Amino acid sequence: MTSTNLLVVGVWNTFVEGDNLDVMTGLDAGSTDLVYADPPYNTGNDFAYADRFRTTRGGLAGRHRAWLEMMRPRLEQVHRVLSPEGAVFVSIDDHEGARLRLLMDEVLGEENFLAQVVVNLNPKGRQLGRGFATDHEYLLVYARDARRCALDASSPDAVDPDDFPEVAADGRRFRHLPLRNTNKKFNPRTAPTLHFPVHGDPDGGRVALDPFPGSVEVRPVFGDGAPAVWRWSRPLIAARPDDLVCREIRGLRGPRVDVFQRDWLERPGGRRKKLRTIWHAAEVGSTDTAVAEVKELVGHVFESPKPTGLLRRILRTMPSDARVLDPFAGSGTTGHAVALANLEDGGSRQCLSVNSAEPVRPGSHAEHAGLATVADVTRARLRAVAERLGGGFEER
Repeated sequence: MTSTNLLVVGVWNTFVEGDNLDVMTGLDAGSTDLVYADPPYNTGNDFAYADRFRTTRGGLAGRHRAWLEMMRPRLEQVHRVLSPEGAVFVSIDDHEGARLRLLMDEVLGEENFLAQVVVNLNPKGRQLGRGFATDHEYLLVYARDARRCALDASSPDAVDPDDFPEVAADGRRFRHLPLRNTNKKFNPRTAPTLHFPVHGDPDGGRVALDPFPGSVEVRPVFGDGAPAVWRWSRPLIAARPDDLVCREIRGLRGPRVDVFQRDWLERPGGRRKKLRTIWHAAEVGSTDTAVAEVKELVGHVFESPKPTGLLRRILRTMPSDARVLDPFAGSGTTGHAVALANLEDGGSRQCLSVNSAEPVRPGSHAEHAGLATVADVTRARLRAVAERLGGGFEER
């Protein structure tokens, strides 16, 4: 993948101060592989910066309308700059989550919706105010073109070794999976080439295509005795007989002989598992850990950053040379995460972070630290990341 027209070749982090709509309008079409956006949630509160969209008419409905009017042209630009294989992740909470989902369906296409992930960023729950102690927000995930998207919604981090309780003589861990296909959509009528007998020894465990001394014929059946099919073809069984085992089991109709696959924890190329759509703070970090990350680099200058663990999980769903755009860069978490991810896997990701010169809240930690705008916060963190982790930093 090549870099965008604002990225500096070989530099991991580039920063642009300005209105993100103007900046994205100047980017080449298809020049970005991954967009992460953390827009204002329109909560009506002020933190390090203002998070409210005022209108002179319309009350609450007018405020929602003003927020959507801000978001629509920016999402249209996100759609334009995404490569055909690209994807976008947008953080949001319940204030505008439903409206954002409809807007993204309209701009990016309902057919390109990939997931709505629940992210547990505040495991203690918010104790202020009335009602429930909210402990989550959302990630809305869309592809530029779902048929061509490079996103891999799996991760080695999702693999739990405890799911592999068996231990082979050489110390390798595995689990037994039925060789028969347990989905009744696959049966002798829909997959006739996968319905055939094999031969196995339930005492010794050996499995083969042809009979051998001590073997019995085994045909795939469902628990109720209906004919089933194998998951493996004849050639695959012939090539990997040592990964199969014959066992006697207790079925619904009493004991019967069946064939199982030894599914190894370690496999060539590494094992990955599909990511679930609830991400816990223990896995991706919390708002508290995110504040600590910023504080360790540049001081306590941002009250509600995202944790780098969340962004690193997002980054790992895309190729390691992805061109990344964060149009609402905030404290600079995405750029920080890009540097960490590149160090972890030797990747060559590049990140373009954009932030406006919006003044920080009077009396905030950022103001006391001498940072007058949110862009100053982003700039300070990305410079510190380059000094601490490498990868360079350029401002355009």
